Amino acid sequence: MTPSVAPALLSRVREEAGAFFRSARGSHDGDHTERVRRLCLRIGRKEKADLGVLELAALLHDIGRAEEDRSHGRVCHARSGAALARSLLADHGVDPAVVRAVVEAIRTHRFRRGGVPRTLEARVLFDADKLDSIGAVGIGRAFLFAGEVGARLHDKAIDVRRTKPYTREDTAYREYLVKLSRVRDRMTTREGRRIAAERHRYMAAFFARLNKETDGVL
Repeated sequence: MTPSVAPALLSRVREEAGAFFRSARGSHDGDHTERVRRLCLRIGRKEKADLGVLELAALLHDIGRAEEDRSHGRVCHARSGAALARSLLADHGVDPAVVRAVVEAIRTHRFRRGGVPRTLEARVLFDADKLDSIGAVGIGRAFLFAGEVGARLHDKAIDVRRTKPYTREDTAYREYLVKLSRVRDRMTTREGRRIAAERHRYMAAFFARLNKETDGVL
């Protein structure tokens, strides 16, 4: 589809979105947003989605993250971000149909909550956001987040049923067992599934090797 958003608007939104990430944690900062934007455009071209809607949604999809962090997870950043995005785009006089499409994509992009992504653009954003949590970059982000919450490096014998997020046991390996190992099967687009398959293989091999190295086998 032909992009529905003017470049000048994208530029303004990019600048305003950046303000939400000035004090963001490294695991969910502006760099994450930029990677998701690139993946959205890559997948969106393959799937013939509206690239303008996708780019706006990608730029704004995590602007509610700071509120979620302050609430220690009680506030859903997908829902708060959708509300913030609606207001921001309305202030710029964006076409109401575009606003609705962007808000719907942001509202449903979260892994655990937020509803099921049903529109093509929502599905592309969902896949792009999840793809940034697996593969080599996903491994890096998992360890970065573990460091942010003060978790230990690794525990091969971890029992995830006895651990909680945002604690010393919230390791990268715990994140892999609880969430990242399942991302591949949650993809909603053909291109997302293709990319996820390769990233999953790399990630699984990494954690298998990490277990062996910490055992002293390798």
